[in-house]
Amino acid sequence: MNDKIDVKEMNLTPKDFQSDQDVRWCPGCGDYSVLAQVQRVFPTLGIPKEKFVWVAGIGCSSRFPYYMNTYGMHTIHGRAPAIATGLKVTRPDLSVWVATGDGDLMSIGGNHFIHACRKNIDLKIILFNNRIYGLTKGQYSPTSEKGKITKSSPFGSVDYPFNPLSLALGSEATLVARTIDRETKHMKEMLARVAEHKGLAFLEVYQNCLIFNDGAYSDLTDKEVKSEHVVVLEHGEPLIFGKKLDKGILLDGFTPVVVDLNDGRHSVDDLWVHDEKDEGPIRAFILSHMTDSPDMPTPLGVFRQILKPTYDEGVIQQIEHVIEEQGEGNLEELLFSGNTWVVE
Repeated sequence: MNDKIDVKEMNLTPKDFQSDQDVRWCPGCGDYSVLAQVQRVFPTLGIPKEKFVWVAGIGCSSRFPYYMNTYGMHTIHGRAPAIATGLKVTRPDLSVWVATGDGDLMSIGGNHFIHACRKNIDLKIILFNNRIYGLTKGQYSPTSEKGKITKSSPFGSVDYPFNPLSLALGSEATLVARTIDRETKHMKEMLARVAEHKGLAFLEVYQNCLIFNDGAYSDLTDKEVKSEHVVVLEHGEPLIFGKKLDKGILLDGFTPVVVDLNDGRHSVDDLWVHDEKDEGPIRAFILSHMTDSPDMPTPLGVFRQILKPTYDEGVIQQIEHVIEEQGEGNLEELLFSGNTWVVE
């Protein structure tokens, strides 16, 4: 942002971003982790506190603005991206963040989300994905796995779930990333990347719902097995994972394949090297769909980041150009111009 100042001059701390509201999430909820890391990252960004705004829809995660000592709006179901768009266009000097859940963003909010991505509005959208409707007490959500037994699907859901990262990539979001609530250091890194990005930044946070969907990501968080189920994406580095870092992923055409680096047939030189700045989204799409296969590890990190002009910048430049060409408008003249008539 243009108004960044020296962080040391502001002397902001995480405590400066803690509101006076009691946090009303269930004990053990993954939302606490997201809140804590956001409050740790914000003081490091060099942005005055009054320049931050949180916009939220409806859901457990959408209580986020209450718990941040910044400006914020608790809006209506699924409409946070649209309202955040209006705010960013009218106040481009603000750092505008959206807190939303998988039910809020991927169901009623889906249309608003894809168009915010398409337009490349300079927003930071954080998706709290627990694969369940938590606030309304445990119905399956648009990201719940097929066959999920819940209160609204007692015999198992027959729906196919959304893949939020694939949706964001297909809608041309310019930064797409994923993290998980238990990996706080990684989450902090991803939040910092999101904050620094100019354009639509989308971060999916795998987040546990202790009450209605406990253990949804246990394979990715259990210390004994997580190294076998997670691959961390690092720009310019090969895709390596495993407890002994002895497994890798190579591309056979467009198909990712897990290989054993100890089998004598494959080496690190054979592996897929991650390029988050790849202009074409094909490889990022392949990465996003690796979660569909039980034989593949789940990627965490930045899948893709590109830069292009933002919608809000375009609107402002257009207004400035028209004013330069035609001068300031006159509202009264506009209202009384053209076809007007008087009703007697």
